[in-house]
This record gives sequence, C-alpha cells and structure tokens, in this order.
Amino acid sequence: MKKLLLLFCFYGSIGALNAQTLTAEEQKIVLQTEKNFPQMMELLKASVNINSGTFNIQGVKQVGELYAAELRKLGFSIEWVGLPDSLKRAGHLVAYRKGKKGKKLFLIGHLDTVFEPDMPANPFTQLSDTTITGQGINDMKGGDVIIIAAMKALHELNLLNDATVTIYMTGDEENAGEPREVSRGDFITRAKAHDIALGFEGANGLNSIATARRGSSGWQLEVEGKQGHSSGVFTGAGYGSIYEASRIINTFRETLGKEKYLSFNPGLFMGGSEIDVNLEAQKGSASGKTNIISPKTVVIGDLRFLSEEQKNNARKTMQQITAQSLPGTKARIRFEDGIPAMAPTSGNEALAEELSKTNLALGFGKVTPGNPGSRGAGDISYIAAYLDCLDGFGASGKGAHAPGEVLNVKEFPKLMKRAAVFIYRLTR
Repeated sequence: MKKLLLLFCFYGSIGALNAQTLTAEEQKIVLQTEKNFPQMMELLKASVNINSGTFNIQGVKQVGELYAAELRKLGFSIEWVGLPDSLKRAGHLVAYRKGKKGKKLFLIGHLDTVFEPDMPANPFTQLSDTTITGQGINDMKGGDVIIIAAMKALHELNLLNDATVTIYMTGDEENAGEPREVSRGDFITRAKAHDIALGFEGANGLNSIATARRGSSGWQLEVEGKQGHSSGVFTGAGYGSIYEASRIINTFRETLGKEKYLSFNPGLFMGGSEIDVNLEAQKGSASGKTNIISPKTVVIGDLRFLSEEQKNNARKTMQQITAQSLPGTKARIRFEDGIPAMAPTSGNEALAEELSKTNLALGFGKVTPGNPGSRGAGDISYIAAYLDCLDGFGASGKGAHAPGEVLNVKEFPKLMKRAAVFIYRLTR
C-alpha cells in the first residue's frame, strides 16, 4: 500500500500543476479527493474481498451494507429495495439526498459480480505499482468506490448541501431477475424523477465516455424435419432439421452480418434424433445416428442493437429468412426482450461536451464519445429513454468477467477527481 500512496502523491502533484484552470472551490475538491484516497483504497479492498456473485445473496447484501455505512456518514438516507423470493436475487441499495439546487442526478452502480463462491478465489492483490487484481475490482466495485469517493469529498466541503443525488446500486446487474418489470421497476420509477444519469461501469481510459450502449435481446429457433433414412436426404425425405437450421443461421450472417452496431450470436446449437433442451439453463443433451435424418434442432442466441428501430428491422428480416423453408422442413423463431438500447441522443452528446470541459480543466485532455459497439448492455439502458445519460465513469482496467481482472491504479485517483468535479458542476 505504501507504493500506492507514493504513486498517488506523484500523480496528485501533476494534477496540482493544472489547478489554475479550475475554480478555487474545484481545487479544494481535488485536494480533498487526494486526502481521502488511502481510505477509499481500503474500502475497495474490503469490498473486493467479499464474494458477491449474483446468486450469493448474503454476499451481495454484505457489500451493500459496507457501502451503505459509508454513504450514511455522508448525509445520505439509505433504503434497501427487496425483491420477491421467486426472483432469487438480493435486492438493491438506494442512497439519496434531496435538495433544490442544480440538476437532479441519478448515479448507477452494482453490487454483484459474475464470480460465484464456487469459482476460484481472486483476492485483492497488488501486482505492480500500477495494477491491482481482484474479483469484480473493475466490474464494478472500482466504479462503486469512485461514486463514494466523489460524494465524500463534496460532503466534507459542504458542497452537497441542497443537491439532489440518488445513488442506485443494483444487486443483480450481471444476471437480472425475471421478470425485469419487477427487478427493474423501482429503478426505472426513481430514475424518472431525475435530470441526468451517470453510469459508473468501467472506463475506457480518461478520454472516452459512452454516450450510447447497445441493447440485448434473445432469440430461439426451432426447426422440424422428416425423420428417415439418410439415403433419402435431399430427395423424398427432404433436408432434415440440421440442414435447415444451418441454412437459416448462415443466411442471418450473410444478410445482416455487416450492419453497423448489429450482432447476433448463436450460443447453443443442438440437433439430432432425440434432444432435451433446458432453455432457461441454456444447456441440454442430444443423441443421433449418422444414418438417421435429424427431425429436431434448436438454436438459441442473442441479438444486440443500437436502437429499437434497428432491433425491430433485424427481427423482421430474421423472420423472413426463417419462413423460406427447405423442402420437408418447417421452422419458427421467437424473440425475447432483454435490455433496451441506450441510443445516442443530442442530450447525451451535449453532456459529453461538458465532461470534456471538466477533463480539460483537470489537465486530463479532451473526452470523445466511445464506440457503442465496444460495450455490452447495462442497467443505464433501462432508463436511457427518460433522461440524458453518460456511462463509463468507473475504474479503468482489463479482463472484466475473467480470472485475473485488474484495475489501473495510475488512472484510479484521476477518475475520482473527475467524477467529483463534474458532479459538483452539474449540481450548481
């Protein structure tokens, strides 16, 4: 930890050289954030070392209690939003302050990670002067701590007085409970009472921000063919279900594969004489013989898109392709909505321009909107139709969702400062 502190002091000094571009109040915010950095690193370590896989309900709640204790000290009212037992999810942490000044902000984090207790442990470990590893350190406990660091600096300088800020940390972002109308109902309702949403998912460095994110939905293809002796394939017995399913999937690729921001991935393809597919668990078993034409094939996949229009147009094309059956086969495709898209809007672009001004004032360089195709779907997308949004305010690093996930220590304090100063400007 000593190496971390020395490193932070070094980068803090560089930041001080750029302080002349900030107001006197903003310079105080930067210095206060620097002062609090060691405490925030301890908070990060404590939260990373608690397993909070989505299905580890007690672990998710434990991380929520840890963050709630910190936010309570900063004058936030705390609520725990429980979910029905049928959803098998922990619930969500909500912290809020209400005032009459500036924009009403909705700050988004999540408590859960993809790493469940039965997976290999990866505790908080400093790998070098610039890199720390740990489960969920980048996605997204680092982002959660950035939220708290910004609130702490502003509160200690009495700069949150009369501001309206709601912090909403979901407990199941990595695998949202179904139906989503229930698991995201309160989230959406509260967001609608605000002007701006800022998501603290992982940052793509200091000079990029997400003004758009693709949405995600699912599809299921079921194909039937005439079972018969393999010697009759292509003739009287028809083509069988596997050939027809292959034709459909490949035609999807040929027809839609080059459309910008659109992707569709078949994640499970199962056919044979006998198949048993568990669609909810996304697994199954199959048996078949080389001399039997397969009578049944099932394929499931996802569809990612940048707008509702793009999603609906893609679905229409996929339906048309599915309907062009080979002889002796019939197929149907069904679609399931998931997370909507966070479409690019003029409001989001304007907000990104304001962030760029903050970044320049801090000496961190210009900010430009990132590539929407580089990000998956996230919680902010559920509310993007109702208010201006930016995402990517969290920690920077590599390897999210994989063993050895790491956080960039060099950029971590800078991202804290940026969040604190930007939030201050929005709440004036």
